[in-house]
Amino acid sequence: MILSNVIAQLLGGMVTSIEIFLLTLLFSLPLGLLIAGGRMSSFSPVRWLMKIYISIMRGTPLMLQLIVVFFAPYYIFGVNLSADYRFIAVIIAFTMNYAAYFAEIYRGGIEAIPKGQYEAAQVLGYNRLETFFIIILPQVFKIILPSVTNEVITLVKDTSLSFVIAIPEMFTVAKQIAAADASIAALLVAGVFYYLFNILVAFVMERLESRLSYYE
Repeated sequence: MILSNVIAQLLGGMVTSIEIFLLTLLFSLPLGLLIAGGRMSSFSPVRWLMKIYISIMRGTPLMLQLIVVFFAPYYIFGVNLSADYRFIAVIIAFTMNYAAYFAEIYRGGIEAIPKGQYEAAQVLGYNRLETFFIIILPQVFKIILPSVTNEVITLVKDTSLSFVIAIPEMFTVAKQIAAADASIAALLVAGVFYYLFNILVAFVMERLESRLSYYE
């Protein structure tokens, strides 16, 4: 019975970790593309605003960002938030942080596309929006995929940082069990989970990379 309770707790933490991982990717990948667009904008205020945002997100610890996002509504605006806001704060902080990294990855990929691609699309009658989404973006995805894979693998491990605002993800649950049982077995199980999850992520990204190699 005790063993079944431990397994149930670890599975609950695993589900939370996976939810944080998936939701962060869902929101940060498109947000990163928007930020990259602002970062490359010819409008100076927008460009500099995005540069400052990226600098702050990459230059401060994610743990600090989690704390700020969670406590700022109360200490700055005096807003009392429900317990459910803990999870929302985690998703907001992770999304803002990873979007900054993805933005720079997108920018590098976009700038790697030869100018001739734009000129050829113009000759073929594509407008700027069509050129970007039909001609440029598919090539950008292929270029940036290895860098995105590295960030995605890092995200799997970074989900453990949500312990700082008491979100019961896999690592937090494993620590609690280890402390209660005076054993590191639960921590070893958590380590195996992160390792196997990263193997799965790397496999999926490699398959995706091979699928995007059709034009080579």
